[in-house]
Amino acid sequence: MNRSNQGVASGRVRREYKKKPTAFVTAVQLDLDTEGFTYNKWGGKQVCKRGDWLVDNNGGKYTISQETFAKTYQLISPGVYLKTAPVWAEVAAKAGKMKTQEGETTYKAGDYLVYNNEDSTDGYAMSAASFESMYTLADD
Repeated sequence: MNRSNQGVASGRVRREYKKKPTAFVTAVQLDLDTEGFTYNKWGGKQVCKRGDWLVDNNGGKYTISQETFAKTYQLISPGVYLKTAPVWAEVAAKAGKMKTQEGETTYKAGDYLVYNNEDSTDGYAMSAASFESMYTLADD
């Protein structure tokens, strides 16, 4: 991906991206009589609630809230899903931490800050290598 589109003043420009059609996930919904569970990932504690989804994204395992999964993923075949909703992302100018629906995520300068909503809500962070392997600019 060409990063020459980064902002001059702030160092960050948020752009719309779409998931590559080959970047599908396998997932199962935690639809059991449970209080859920907590786990450690991305430098913080994550919380999975009843109804959330357990996802395997090319070897990376994590959870996605029931609401976000329903809004953003489409069934391809049993257990296989593709994120069909666009995301808005920018390259982080410096290291930091962001609150997510499941907990919090730490990130490094150069990682992507990704949002499921254009208003910068429902966000998470990804390494540049992971993001660039899975996403392409929406206008491509």
